[in-house]
Amino acid sequence: MKAVLCNQFGLPESLTFEDVAAPLPGKDDVLIQVKACGVNFPDTLMIQGKYQFKPPFPFSPGGEVAGIVTAVGDNVTHLKAGDRVFSLTGHGGFAEEVIGKASSTLPMLPDMDFVTAASTMYTYGTSYHALNDRANLKPGETLLVLGAAGGVGLAAVQLGRLLGARVIAAASTDEKLAVCRELGANETINYTRDDLRQQVKELTNGNGADVVYDPVGDRYAEPGIRSLAWRGRYLVVGFAAGSIPSIPLNLALLKGASIVGVFWGAFAQREPKASEANLRQILTWVESGQLKQHIHRIYSLDETATALRALVDRQVIGKAVVQI
Repeated sequence: MKAVLCNQFGLPESLTFEDVAAPLPGKDDVLIQVKACGVNFPDTLMIQGKYQFKPPFPFSPGGEVAGIVTAVGDNVTHLKAGDRVFSLTGHGGFAEEVIGKASSTLPMLPDMDFVTAASTMYTYGTSYHALNDRANLKPGETLLVLGAAGGVGLAAVQLGRLLGARVIAAASTDEKLAVCRELGANETINYTRDDLRQQVKELTNGNGADVVYDPVGDRYAEPGIRSLAWRGRYLVVGFAAGSIPSIPLNLALLKGASIVGVFWGAFAQREPKASEANLRQILTWVESGQLKQHIHRIYSLDETATALRALVDRQVIGKAVVQI
C-alpha cells in the first residue's frame, strides 16, 4: 500500500511517499481502508519530535481518519467488515490502510460523507470539551477566541454561539475574520493590525471577556489574560504560534481568574463515557446542520506534505483534509 512516512524528525518536506506492507489488526483492532484523513496541528509537531507521543520510525502521521472497515480483530463485536467508520488512530492515517483501536472507532452517520467524518472529532471534540467541560461557558457570557480561523478556533466560534455566548473572534487577516463572521462571530479583531487588549476593552464596555480560548500562545497569551473579566477563565489549548509563553501569575490573582488547561486527548482516554457523551452531542449538531466544518482544501495523499506545510505556515482557514 502507499503511505506517507516520517523516517526522521523534520519539517513536512522531509516526509517520503512509499510502498509499505499493509498492517495487520490485533484482537482489539479494526483495519480501515482510509478514504479521508484530517490534517491537524499535532501532526506537524509529531513529525518534528515536538509532540508528547513519539511513534517509532518509520511512521505515518495522521490521527483522524474516515473509511471502510476491511477486517476486525477477534474481540471486536460492534463493528464488521464493510462498515463506514471514523476513528482516532493517533497516527498512521496518511496511508491507504490504517489500524484503529475498536474502542476509538465509531460508525459514521448514515448521511455523513468521508471528508466531514475525517474533520469532526479533533476540532469539535477539543473545542466542546474546552468550552463545556473546562470553562463551563454560560449563555450570555462573552467568549474571546484567539486564532479563530484555525480548525479548533472556528469550531470554538461555532460552538460558542450554539452555547449562547457572545463571540469575539481574533485572527491575523481580514480574510480569516470574514469566515469567522460567516460562521457566527458577533465581532472580530485583527490582532496584527489592532491592539487586542484595547479592542476587547472597547467591545465589552471595559468588562473584558468571561472566557478566552487560546490555541495560539506566544505573544498573544498575556494580552489575552489581561482581557479577562472578573472571574474569567483562560483556556490553554495549544501553542500554534510557536513559543510557550510565561505568564505573570499576579494577573490571575488581580482578576480572580482561572488558568485552565485543555488536553482533549487525555480527557478522551481518562473519561471515555464523558467524551462519548460530548461526541454524541456534536454529532447531533452535525446531523441537524447546526455545525458545519469549513474545508480549506482537499489534498491527495501524495500532497500530504503540502497540506502540512500550509498548516505550519498558518495558511489554512478551517480544516484541511487528505482524501484517498
